Parts: sequence; structure tokens; C-alpha cells
Amino acid sequence: MNLTGKTTHLTTAPNSTYDVLIENQPDGTVKATLLDLPDCQGLGNTQTEAIEKLTQSLQTRLETAKIVTLEIEAPKVKNPWMKFAGMFKDDPQFDEMLEYIEEDRREVDAQMEKYYQQLDAENETK
Repeated sequence: MNLTGKTTHLTTAPNSTYDVLIENQPDGTVKATLLDLPDCQGLGNTQTEAIEKLTQSLQTRLETAKIVTLEIEAPKVKNPWMKFAGMFKDDPQFDEMLEYIEEDRREVDAQMEKYYQQLDAENETK
């Protein structure tokens, strides 16, 4: 697995949008919680005050922390079906089998078309 990282040092919260959960508390206060960081919260008497305190809390946290972006390369998984790929390429009956499948598909399609026409005719008479 390959990992590449990019480090960004910030002294204020990056200009971005955040999802915030606003909850009225039993004691009448309001709690704002940053959903991406549930332990980053602000408590206030109003929603605006709670959000302001949350913003201050996030900015304070980012003064001593850093945001790292990781790009993780997905592991290369061998497809288990690949061992069967091309196994009939030299089989002289392969083309004949494909023709059989195509003919069978045409017959089934014709049967279904006839069935749907009958259903349409029955629905028109009702």
C-alpha cells in the first residue's frame, strides 16, 4: 500500500464549510458540535454564541495541530475470474456455442414480445 501525505500548517481554521449539530440542552443552553470532530464543541446561551465558541475552539485546536491529507492507493487485487479469461480462445466449438446462445436469446426475446403483446391486448379489452 502506498501512502503519500501533504502537511499544511494553519493558525486559523481553513476557509471551508463544516457540518455542525446544534442541540438545545436541558438547562436552556445551546451546544454546537462539529460533526467531523465530535469532541470539538461550543456551548452558549444562544445558537450564535454556541457557534462562535465552536469556531474559537476549532481555531485554538488548529494552532497546535496540523491537517494532513492522505492519498491512499488502493491495493491491487487480482481478479479471481481473470484465470478463466481467454481459456476458450482456441476451442473450435466456441463460435458454435456463441451462435447457439444468440439463437436461444432471439427465441426468448420473441416469446417475451408475444407475451407482452398478449398482455397489451388483454388490457385494451378491459
